[in-house]
Amino acid sequence: MIGMKDVSITEVGPRDGFQNIKTFIETEDKLEIIRRMIDSGVKHLEVTSFVHPKWVPQMRDAETVVSSIRTYAAAKNLELIALVPNKFGALKAKAAGVDAITYVISVSEAHNKANVNRTIDESFEAFKGIVGEMGKVKIRLALATTFGCPFNEVVPVERIVSIAERGLRAGADKVILADTIGVADPMKVERILKAVTAQIDPSKLIVHFHDTRGMALANTLVALNAGIRNFEAASGGLGGCPFAPGAAGNVAMEDLLNMLHAMGYQTSISPEGIAHVVEAIAQKVDAPIISHMSKLGSCDMAAEGTCNG
Repeated sequence: MIGMKDVSITEVGPRDGFQNIKTFIETEDKLEIIRRMIDSGVKHLEVTSFVHPKWVPQMRDAETVVSSIRTYAAAKNLELIALVPNKFGALKAKAAGVDAITYVISVSEAHNKANVNRTIDESFEAFKGIVGEMGKVKIRLALATTFGCPFNEVVPVERIVSIAERGLRAGADKVILADTIGVADPMKVERILKAVTAQIDPSKLIVHFHDTRGMALANTLVALNAGIRNFEAASGGLGGCPFAPGAAGNVAMEDLLNMLHAMGYQTSISPEGIAHVVEAIAQKVDAPIISHMSKLGSCDMAAEGTCNG
């Protein structure tokens, strides 16, 4: 049980942040960045995805990454998470030694069909087959396009609630409400979360915001006021929506920590540690760092008022 001022943040940079970067990040460089994330106090880390390298070449070293880091992660009491697209990927992730998997179903029929060539019902059948094979591995069900669909399908909020409840009944430990294309706004977030939390305990929910239109922190504040205490973020603000090239990515870990800590919320993560993560990303990853805090310099990013001179 966490208190009302305790917030849990899953770092998704090594998966969601890295997956669309065209220049391959050397495995040793990935591992150095991941170790720095673990050292910063991150307790939940989506470290890779077990997808076919034909579709996501950046993840071709998934098994090596997991096998190389799992002992270090376990020693720091960290939950190692991998995204999986199907049962084959789920079984590979389990064999590699992850603690949890993420499986994605879109609440938009159009997006689900375009993304995985299945209806929502077909994706649920596949999900149930995965649940039966996972044993002690925890299962996170991510609901893509919760806050907007790239194909302009209007998704009734009742469908979002229904799919979330269905996922929990089927065996999901947590449900992730994802702003896949970065179109969430505070009023929309308030409306959807009010409906979802009326039926589902907020402790079972995680929210995942993108900063495509600069509203990720505002949306996070609304989610906090709705009782949500589980969030996802990517150091450096990497990742984001493939439908909006050049736009900001996931909400930046360093920006999220700055807001939460300033407001008196507690996390397990050190801003100073994340400053070291961002330094490593800047050196080793061919992608821009777009967070607000990174523009202040590593000292101010680590902790306000700690610079001399």
